[in-house]
Amino acid sequence: MTTPRTVPSWLSDAVLYQVYPQSFADSDGDGIGDFAGLTARLDHLAWLGVDAIWLNPCFASPFRDAGYDVSDYLTVAPRYGGAEALAELTEQAGRFGIRVLLDLVAGHTSDQHPWFLAAAEDPADHRYIWADHPAERFVASPGSRPGWYLPNFFDFQPALNFGYARTDPAEPWRQPVDAEGPRANRAALREVMAHWLGLGVAGFRVDMASSLVKDDPGKVETGRLWTELRGWLDRRYPQAALLAEWGDPARSVPAGFHADFLLQFGGDTDGRPLRSLWQNGAGTDQDGWPAEPCYFDADGKGDFTVFLDAWRAADRAVGSAGRISLPTSNHDFSRLACGPRTRDQLAPAFTFQLTWPTLPAIYYGDEIGMRYVPGLPDTEGSTLGPRYNRAGSRTPMQWEAGPGAGFSTATNLYLPLDPAADRPDVATQRADETSLLHLVRRLIALRRSRPGLGAGGAVEVLHTGYPLAYTRADRFLVVVNPRREPAELTLPVPTPARELLGSGVQFTGDRLRADGFSYGVFEL
Repeated sequence: MTTPRTVPSWLSDAVLYQVYPQSFADSDGDGIGDFAGLTARLDHLAWLGVDAIWLNPCFASPFRDAGYDVSDYLTVAPRYGGAEALAELTEQAGRFGIRVLLDLVAGHTSDQHPWFLAAAEDPADHRYIWADHPAERFVASPGSRPGWYLPNFFDFQPALNFGYARTDPAEPWRQPVDAEGPRANRAALREVMAHWLGLGVAGFRVDMASSLVKDDPGKVETGRLWTELRGWLDRRYPQAALLAEWGDPARSVPAGFHADFLLQFGGDTDGRPLRSLWQNGAGTDQDGWPAEPCYFDADGKGDFTVFLDAWRAADRAVGSAGRISLPTSNHDFSRLACGPRTRDQLAPAFTFQLTWPTLPAIYYGDEIGMRYVPGLPDTEGSTLGPRYNRAGSRTPMQWEAGPGAGFSTATNLYLPLDPAADRPDVATQRADETSLLHLVRRLIALRRSRPGLGAGGAVEVLHTGYPLAYTRADRFLVVVNPRREPAELTLPVPTPARELLGSGVQFTGDRLRADGFSYGVFEL
């Protein structure tokens, strides 16, 4: 009899916080964030109320893709302070009740990784995918080995060989998933994970998790790979978390992940559900994304059902086996405060994100309304197209007013600060009880004190237009109006007994009026 899969208890209703370590806090004045700087700022995260932090890759790297080009999985990049600094971070975070998750780049390495340098000289090495003649997407060998290798993303990121779901005699490099090279790479994944779990990290977010097995219709073989790894993880590290960058919870969670993020890409809908919430045509914009209004927009022309239908389908597929995570943004996607969206519009957005039945993931700085900064130079591979520069979402954390924003004493920073005269910062908002930062903190505390508002509570959507209205666990009513114009609605539920948190939502009998950019959480 198969034991039903479960989510580690600490993760089941966690609030996640993503840290881009280069940009969070610089302790040594070199202009680049590091682990000692993050450790010194843990009190902010504890005060905010988050349960776990996910760090973007911190392994040794040439940093041609901001650390997603790993040259040694078992060594911390010197820019962050080394293994001792990571151990201190993990220990101190634990004292605050905060767990640390690392970013595991499972599908490729840097072309400077010793594995690849050896493979580029040895025709008998099958750790990577090598063709004996030119083929689409393949790159010429940089070493004495004849042939071409397959990259996973940029050309300097050779794909690790996890096999092909479909073989072809005309393409002998299409090895089956149980060939020697794929088996060795699956074993290496376990070794890397065991190393860091043994040193105290709480789990991993897996980069490009769907990319491992090639030519894999329906990701069936990729799913089997992760199912096998999850079985090993459950036996050895039952409290460790495995989160996917897949963007398709309906596939990734049944395959073995505890949770998957709704992303700006992925799944049968190619990321449209998340973009239908936040994407306002500014910031990161991949050519080919349709120009359609998002729901959280001042003009009020969005369609919430795009997100709702996709979330419902994913929720049915996931069931109790895992969780769906809803991010505010991430290192590859525009921040909430982007283009024409004002900070007044962020309050209803956070009210929705922190009361919807998902695992909320807050991208560093979004809690104070840090904005996407356009026009920055290409930095460590940040530019993916004419309208897609990720650097604008990766600028230094704004801790206080002043030249270095409390991020660093250096004059030459990893990325420029937001040049706006009114850029938000933590210190100013901590001193202002009406700030966005205090609202986010109150929402997290409310979620924690009332489990019906969390990931496991039931939801019933009462209205999908403007305002959005839904109940949680039959006990709470949530109303958000992200447009500038007021909106009215006749409630099909009893008038709320009291307001738990909110601004601009009023009731007259069973009639509700929501001012522009209003929000409220009420007890029924």
